[in-house]
Amino acid sequence: MTDQVRLDVDGGVLTITLDRPKANAIDVATSHALHAAFDRLRTDDSLRVAVLTGAGDRFFSAGWDLKAAAEGEAIDADHGPGGFAGLTEFFDLDKPVIAAVNGLALGGGFELALAADLVVAAEHAEFALTEVTLGMVPDSGGVLRLPRRLPQAVATELLLTGRRMDAAEAHRWGLVNRVVPAAGLGDVAAELAHRIVAAAPLAVAAVKEITRDTAALDVEDGYRLLRSGRLPRYQEMLASADAEEGPRAFAEKRTPHWSGR
Repeated sequence: MTDQVRLDVDGGVLTITLDRPKANAIDVATSHALHAAFDRLRTDDSLRVAVLTGAGDRFFSAGWDLKAAAEGEAIDADHGPGGFAGLTEFFDLDKPVIAAVNGLALGGGFELALAADLVVAAEHAEFALTEVTLGMVPDSGGVLRLPRRLPQAVATELLLTGRRMDAAEAHRWGLVNRVVPAAGLGDVAAELAHRIVAAAPLAVAAVKEITRDTAALDVEDGYRLLRSGRLPRYQEMLASADAEEGPRAFAEKRTPHWSGR
C-alpha cells in the first residue's frame, strides 16, 4: 500500500484512509491502490468489514484528480478492475464497506460514498455531483445510483445543477445512516463496523448477494431467484454450521461462535 492509501486493522475491521492533500482527489494510481485495499478485504478471511474515510477534516474526497486530468489523464482512463476509486465497479464484493464521510464528498467522492453499503457523515459534510459544471457527467455510478436512492425530482436536480446537499438533508433522504459531530465520526463508524463483525459472516455475505442480485426484480421474481439455487452465498449460508450455531447459542443464552462454515 502507499502513503496515499493507509490501512489499519482492528478486530476484523479494515480502516482505509485516503490521504492525498489537499483534497483527497483520486487519479488512476490511487484507484488501483484503493482497489488493492478492497480486494484485501475480499480475500482475507480475518477481515469482515471496511471503514473508508479521508484524511483531515475538510475533504472526504473531491473526486477525480483534475490536476492529473490537466497533465493528460483521459476522462475515460482505465481506473482498474474496481472502476473509479477501486470500489464503484467492484460489484462482487460480499463484505460491507462503511463510508465515514469527514468533509466534502464531491463528484467522484460522492460516487465513492454511494458505492459503500453504509454511510456515516460528520455534521459539516456536504455531498455534490459537480460534473455538469465541468462539462462531464457523473458516470462512475452517480448518474446510475443516485436516481435509485432519491426521489426522481431530487436526484435530477442534483445531477443537473451540481448543488451541494448537506449532511442533514442527506440523512432526511436516507442517503446517510448517521450524522454525528466530527470528533465522534471515527468512533461511530467503528462501532457500526464491530456490530457487523459480531454477526455471522456467511449471513452478512448472503444479505449482500441477495440485495444486489434482486435489486432490479419485483418481490415475486426475487423469491423465484431466492428459491432457484442460483445464489451461491445464500446456499452456503443455508447449509452452514453457523446457521445451526446461531439458534443453539440463542437457546443456550450465550454468544455464538461463528466459524464462517
